[in-house]
Amino acid sequence: MTVAHFPSMLPSLPEGWSGEKDVKVIGHVSGATKRNVEPVGRHFLAHARRKRHNRTFSEDDRIQAQENVKKVEDDDSGEISEPEDLLMLQRDAKDWKSQDHYAVLGLSKYRHEATPDQIRRSHRKKVLRHHPDKKAAAGSTEDDSFFKCIQKATEILLDPVKRRQFDSVDEGADVEPPTKKETQKGNFYKLWNPVFESEGRFSKVQPVPKLGDEDSTKEDVETFYNFWYNFDSWRSFEYQDEDVPDDNENRDQKRYIERKNNAARKKKKTEDTARLRKLVDDALSYDERIKKFRQQDRASRDRRKIEKEVETRRLAEETARKKAEDDRLRRAAEEAARAERQEGKKAKEAAKNAVKKNKRVLKGSVKDANYFVGGGGQEASAATIDAVLSDVELVIAKVDPEHLAALAAQLSALGGQDATKDAHAVKKIYVDAVEKLTKEGKVKEGDFKVLLPS
Repeated sequence: MTVAHFPSMLPSLPEGWSGEKDVKVIGHVSGATKRNVEPVGRHFLAHARRKRHNRTFSEDDRIQAQENVKKVEDDDSGEISEPEDLLMLQRDAKDWKSQDHYAVLGLSKYRHEATPDQIRRSHRKKVLRHHPDKKAAAGSTEDDSFFKCIQKATEILLDPVKRRQFDSVDEGADVEPPTKKETQKGNFYKLWNPVFESEGRFSKVQPVPKLGDEDSTKEDVETFYNFWYNFDSWRSFEYQDEDVPDDNENRDQKRYIERKNNAARKKKKTEDTARLRKLVDDALSYDERIKKFRQQDRASRDRRKIEKEVETRRLAEETARKKAEDDRLRRAAEEAARAERQEGKKAKEAAKNAVKKNKRVLKGSVKDANYFVGGGGQEASAATIDAVLSDVELVIAKVDPEHLAALAAQLSALGGQDATKDAHAVKKIYVDAVEKLTKEGKVKEGDFKVLLPS
């Protein structure tokens, strides 16, 4: 331990000073205490380091800067460390538009996925390594062009607008789609998935659907291709614009370049859209799942067609059977109706014949009763016959067939048509019938001339 000794002598008093008149004693000084004083702090440590290693101020600063660079490199070596290309170190700072900003900062493997924190740490690392003052201290005669490239890359990548413009044209992040031959020989999903992941960084809609695998459902595959056929891209091409002059002297030239840049952007946007559409078309044509789904759809359509034909044939057969049954029932009904009509016709004929027969019985009964003239061989006059037959005809006309049949039965029961009838009994039957018709209001008593109650 180093011990520092300080002199304890007090300064001399001024001339003409008198303790008796100039000093007023208000207390007494305590006794001296011995203490150890130790130097501390970064400046003392720097001094001790220089003394120990026998360095000058400039030598010590240079060595410390080198150690700091090495420390930073060691801290970031596992994340943002990649070898520097000699050609990149010799780049002209004026040609900054054509440089790969991510490669300049050592972030090639991260590119658009690099975070602002990674960009700042990489910038610090690169600055410590390539700062012009550091190189000058090391005796290097190189210019500061690459340092300017580092500063420009950091400026662009930490500005969200400028970074998106650069990412739009960053060819280092593009993945070349495999050819048809490569796709047929390799695994479709392993070859094409990186392609769509690379293109998906331009999508306004996030997250982007995954390509999937051979076990993906039809709905997932259709969703994937529908998304890409309706892809909404934020990609723009301002970064590749021709520089517009800042001076105000030639405004026409400035407007001309602006129009030229706008036309170039639209053209590049159209070409990029066509390129992406062709890429999706190629992937769709190589995708075995699409072929499998189409075969399934075709088989399903064929199955539905067969089922439809079977159902149509069944319905036709059922319709034919129903029609045949309806025809059979119709014919049976027609036969039954015809038979019924025949029976009805026969019944009508029978009833008609019965009525005729009954009429003959009634007319014959009065004839057999000698028209109610009496016995002894006396014959009825024509007027009497006409009067009796007129009354009988009126009775026959007014009674219904059942009553007529009843009258005929009663008259027949008297002894038969060929036997001599009891005139009084026959007449009584007729008189009873007339009375019944009169009560029913079908005839009046004045309508009859002979068949009247006695």
